[in-house]
Amino acid sequence: MTNSNFEELNSKDFEAANRQRIEMIKKEFENGFQFLKDHPLSVTFFGSSQFKEGNKFYEHARKLAQKIVRELNYAILTGGGPGIMEAANRGAIEAGGSSLGLTIDIPTEQATNKFLTEEVNFYYFFTRKVCLSFAAEAYIFYPGGFGTLDECFEILTLVQTGKIHSVPVILVGKEYWKQFDKLIKKFLLNKYGTIEKEDTKLYTIIDDPEEIIKIIGKAPIREGLKCCGEDLVK
Repeated sequence: MTNSNFEELNSKDFEAANRQRIEMIKKEFENGFQFLKDHPLSVTFFGSSQFKEGNKFYEHARKLAQKIVRELNYAILTGGGPGIMEAANRGAIEAGGSSLGLTIDIPTEQATNKFLTEEVNFYYFFTRKVCLSFAAEAYIFYPGGFGTLDECFEILTLVQTGKIHSVPVILVGKEYWKQFDKLIKKFLLNKYGTIEKEDTKLYTIIDDPEEIIKIIGKAPIREGLKCCGEDLVK
């Protein structure tokens, strides 16, 4: 690093930008947590933004969201975008329920769907992700790309490490998730021993809406993420 670069990194402008960034992050967490506090009972849907109306996963998510609203009276929470997110929000609206979106600014891709009753917008992915994992009674994952898998492993890791309380992680689309299950059991568990056998029970692969409703209905009401280092308090 040259002296000029060193001086640039320590300039008043850089420090001011850092303070502004920290304040923005803080504000996003405050807004997101307050939004979730106002909707204490919810189910979060994840999945590809590429699926359109008529796609079997889109229609499954749409009908499942309707069923959750009508039978459990839970709000439906998504990232507020297209695809599976739109399908779930649409189903919630059609059933007369709360349809919530944690939206994000992605100029080249994300378009907020029109089926939201309320939303809160984020600039940073990581603040949005924390809020998406904050207080749902269950997490439902449909087939998706890197983002969906990232969010799935994030939730599983939080449960595995005890950073959030145990919660149903439901994987819909057996033909897709059986390959995921194979990776987990054949390679991570059996070949490399990088997880414990109990870790393979952190998720459930199931397509039947009736059984999914039963799983969600039996799940305890969540109290959100452990906070203020409560896991460190003796």
